Amino acid sequence: MSVTKLLSHLFDSRLKQIARFNTEAEAIQQGVLADLLERARNTAYGKQYDFASIRSYQEFACRLPLITYEELKPYVERMKQGESNLIWPSQIKWFAKSSGTTNDKSKFIPVSKEALHKCHYQGGQDCVALYLQMNPQSRFFSGKGLILGGSHSVNLFSKNSYYGDLSAILIENVHPLVNYIRVPKKEIALMEHWDVKLEAMADSTIHENITNLSGVPSWFLVLIKRILEKTGKQNLTEVWPNLEVFFHGGISFTPYREQYKELIPSDKMHYVETYNASEGFFAVQNDLNDAGMLLMIDLGIFFEFIPLEEVGKENPRVIPLWETEVGKNYAVVITTNSGLWRYQIGDTVKFTSVSPYKIQVSGRTKHFINAFGEELMVDNADKGLAVACARTGAEIVDYSAAPVFMEGGKKAHHQWMIEFAKAPASVEAFADTLDAALQELNSDYEAKRYGSIALDRLSIETARPHLFQDWLREKGKLGGQHKIPRLSNNRDIMDELIKMNKI
Repeated sequence: MSVTKLLSHLFDSRLKQIARFNTEAEAIQQGVLADLLERARNTAYGKQYDFASIRSYQEFACRLPLITYEELKPYVERMKQGESNLIWPSQIKWFAKSSGTTNDKSKFIPVSKEALHKCHYQGGQDCVALYLQMNPQSRFFSGKGLILGGSHSVNLFSKNSYYGDLSAILIENVHPLVNYIRVPKKEIALMEHWDVKLEAMADSTIHENITNLSGVPSWFLVLIKRILEKTGKQNLTEVWPNLEVFFHGGISFTPYREQYKELIPSDKMHYVETYNASEGFFAVQNDLNDAGMLLMIDLGIFFEFIPLEEVGKENPRVIPLWETEVGKNYAVVITTNSGLWRYQIGDTVKFTSVSPYKIQVSGRTKHFINAFGEELMVDNADKGLAVACARTGAEIVDYSAAPVFMEGGKKAHHQWMIEFAKAPASVEAFADTLDAALQELNSDYEAKRYGSIALDRLSIETARPHLFQDWLREKGKLGGQHKIPRLSNNRDIMDELIKMNKI
């Protein structure tokens, strides 16, 4: 019996628990909510909203407000300085650095010890358990896993609190035994500078027996191409013949799928999508032939959903998991074992199944570009353009932006279509200024732009006069409240604008 077959039996009891998701989802989620309320009843937040007297989901939903990071931030600032028992009973000393909000370049999501072990690490173990169930012939444990994490090492807030990318926090706290089955070494994984880090990762893993990958598709493409350059091989199968699975997440895999097929031309290669974030581990694909991801409903997260048509309303309708419907889009609201209470994460999902509950990430509640993990928001774009106009004397009528993917020899970057009322003396200088301003405004964009390794400087196409009006007219949306989509995560609108710009 292979070592993988032998170790796979360690997951048998967990797989039985996950099987309950098919028929007992409501009871499981009700139990999660009751446990969270009981644990936090004596926290400052618990006393403020009298958790001890809440007896039903309805009471919970009526009493606690929906919040965003703006409402969470005052508690975060106090916890960063060492205060405890504010939103969660155990002391929180870890904060995951994530992309910023309207008023902040970065946000810092509290990560409790319970969330680390019972959500994030358990979610990772569940990925392996479900994959082995999907692929009984796997030799997963015959080699090592290559994990490509974030760019920020762990930093000190105060003597009792630290921050960094979620991946850095997970590596810092992982059980020492896990290091025997993962690469690269901790000192390489936590390197701050991406160019140095990627070189070190390539050099240290070329001669390893890698069976599995975990990370963001866009970053892994950069690493894979560098490994092929160093080895002189044509594809990754020649470097790692036993490679069999890529656990990917963070951004859509669709734009990269064909590139991966070319780089890893193996019929035994599998791709498993995951949905995890600084706020928690949410879902994982449990059927290689079904793009829907199984919602992980017993990892200390209680889920609620806002129907998409309700998003933005002063008092939107919010429903629990057991009232969701297949095919509808919802904004995600979570209550977690890190003390996030009815927290709106900004993602939208669509249910593909309700027995069990399976989802696909359908977007964000606002326009954005997140093709490479940069999470560029409209607010960032508006402010960046204001800076560029102020510094160059330019004036803008309208604009839209979209990603350019790594294909056909192109370097990944953002392409902007801008109609100027007053053009700058140099469009290239304007582009430099805008790119620099966006890095100042958005820490994730700044990280992806570092050294132009994963994301090159943005490019600008100058729109002919009235291009955007003509586009709206063609769509039957000229005038009224209709607006040009400022940021898009695909090229549909941009390609239409480029075509019309030549007329």
